[in-house]
Amino acid sequence: MLEAIILTIITAATPLLLAAIGELVVEKSGVLNLGVEGMMVMGAVAGFAVTISTGSPLLGIVGGAIAGMLVSLIFAFVTLTLVANQVASGLALTLFGLGLSGLMGESFVGQPGIKLQSLDVPGLTSLPFVGKILFGQDILVYLSFAAVFAVSWFLNRTRAGLILRAVGDNHTSAHALGYSVIGVRYLAVIFGGAMAGLGGAYLSVAYTPLWVENMTAGRGWIALALVVFASWMPWRAAIGAYLFGAVTVLQFHAQALGLGFPSQFLAMLPYLATVIVLVAISGNRRATLFNTPASLGKSFVPDR
Repeated sequence: MLEAIILTIITAATPLLLAAIGELVVEKSGVLNLGVEGMMVMGAVAGFAVTISTGSPLLGIVGGAIAGMLVSLIFAFVTLTLVANQVASGLALTLFGLGLSGLMGESFVGQPGIKLQSLDVPGLTSLPFVGKILFGQDILVYLSFAAVFAVSWFLNRTRAGLILRAVGDNHTSAHALGYSVIGVRYLAVIFGGAMAGLGGAYLSVAYTPLWVENMTAGRGWIALALVVFASWMPWRAAIGAYLFGAVTVLQFHAQALGLGFPSQFLAMLPYLATVIVLVAISGNRRATLFNTPASLGKSFVPDR
């Protein structure tokens, strides 16, 4: 029973972690992209469509990442090149993604998908309890953990990561030192789009191999909250993703046990937890201001 619960938590947390790590990099560059939900749902429909068309879940994952990148490029062009308001553009991107994915996926509703298979390491996956948990996950679960370590190392141990953080903290000074603020932010936004697309593709290819309209169900907003919860630290984003994954799983087990709570109340638990966490974090303004990129959400025009 415990093994099944842990496995379910991992699958529930993985799309949140993928999207949150991508958005964390975007925000460290000083860009606030509220369109994570739109990029995720586009990754979900593209991942499912490519998987059905080619018969390959791996190609579906790649298709989901590319879809997320293409949608993020729209946001990047509007906010970085045309200098539009980032908050309004991000919200518009979410609405655009939800609408376009519904249109693109209309013909796929009701079709059975092809599930991404979990790895099977001879002699290890069959170990009692820990075998499936540690050695029997699909490739995106391991990729999500690799992304946490890679992004942490990139931001804190590399020159490119230092430049990205400098752009996010003071884009005027970074520009004066000769760094391409717009170029760095374009790359960050594209990376965030790819990760959100991977998170969406995970939902339609690995989590539940099917397509239904709006299947992300607000996970993009939770991923955004996770970045704030994590104080822009990758390892804390991983902890937060698994905490929220556990809350998501809790509602299903509570319904199965028949505890007497209304199903509507149980369904809102992940989002209620999101609000509670954000309220708690906002109480510590000093820590929040210390970790927040100083140029977050601020447009940059090189000529000014």
